[in-house]
Amino acid sequence: MESIRRSQPQDFDKVLSSMCTEPHPLAQEAAAEFLATNPGDPATYQAIAELETKAINRLSEVAGLANPHGYIASGGTEANIQAIHAARNRANDETASGQANVVAPASVHFSVNKAAEMLGVDLWIVPVDDDYRADLDAVTAAIDTDTVAVIGVAGTTEYGRVDPIPALTDIAHDAGAHMHVDASWGGFVLPFTGYAWSFADAPIDSMAIDPHKFGRAPIPAGGLLAREQATVDALAVETPYLETTSQATLTGTRSGAGVAGTVVAMEELWPAGYHQQYNRQMDNTTFLADQLANRGIEVVTPTLPLVTAAVQPATIEALQADGWRLARTASGHLRIVCMPHVSRTSLEAFLDDIDRVRPWLLVTADSLLPDTILLDVREGGGFLG
Repeated sequence: MESIRRSQPQDFDKVLSSMCTEPHPLAQEAAAEFLATNPGDPATYQAIAELETKAINRLSEVAGLANPHGYIASGGTEANIQAIHAARNRANDETASGQANVVAPASVHFSVNKAAEMLGVDLWIVPVDDDYRADLDAVTAAIDTDTVAVIGVAGTTEYGRVDPIPALTDIAHDAGAHMHVDASWGGFVLPFTGYAWSFADAPIDSMAIDPHKFGRAPIPAGGLLAREQATVDALAVETPYLETTSQATLTGTRSGAGVAGTVVAMEELWPAGYHQQYNRQMDNTTFLADQLANRGIEVVTPTLPLVTAAVQPATIEALQADGWRLARTASGHLRIVCMPHVSRTSLEAFLDDIDRVRPWLLVTADSLLPDTILLDVREGGGFLG
């Protein structure tokens, strides 16, 4: 206990790379109250089982699903793994297929790689288009008779893009494949946009949606939603020594903290609080993107509360040394997520530090060009920052 007293939780003032945020205070209290309950054995822990039903119903309001099935998972990783797990199992039950495969865009979350390895399915990764969204022609070309699932992303983790979900669903279903949408990050902001992404927009089969991101629930709290009970049933195993005789979750024993925190956060914030939160963070996103562009830094036009910009690695490393928690995309872009804890004051301080480090910083050992004038040698030219 003494070591805990000497350590303090990291504050969020300089955390610009995370897709998690500070939980709602009341959700945090509820999580502590239900910490020791186990929704993995609902016959024994009946109160938390009732709250899990409420949580799934609330998530389904957000995701446009009238008759929901699913459970509160540990996060988007578990939900994505379980969606592929169910698709594989259902395909094995219904048809005699060869080596099962899943088709997903290059923007898909790395949890899908974990799923493919764990479940023994092939993963066909297809290119994205010029706007970082799934290329429909490439998806169509990749599908074959052994494709059990197609995955689309509603709010990609690198560029905040929304794949063409209705068109992907048509492609998947024409091939007899399961359609899964990963809305782990985007699910709590997309209801306030014009994007077609939800169960109401297309007959998708399952979705990952995380209350512990923009939903402001405590970690861990993800959501797996399914249109049909058969999807959940495909995950079930017998649990002979519990009061509950079968279990569909991956983790088995789970803390009720995430369930209770989800219910309370959504009761407090859905929909008006989340809408206000989205508007505030999109304002911050636009502000940051404009300020970076005004400094001659190439910015990818943001569509959700996420900014990516072509800032040189040496600049990022200098800012990290000053305590800013920053990350890059696979292509090297600086990536900043305007989560609820990211304030305008914090972004202004970040911009001040960029102005301080860029004029004197040399980019690399073999370049004498300062960071402020490093030219983009790609077609079209322009500043890289």
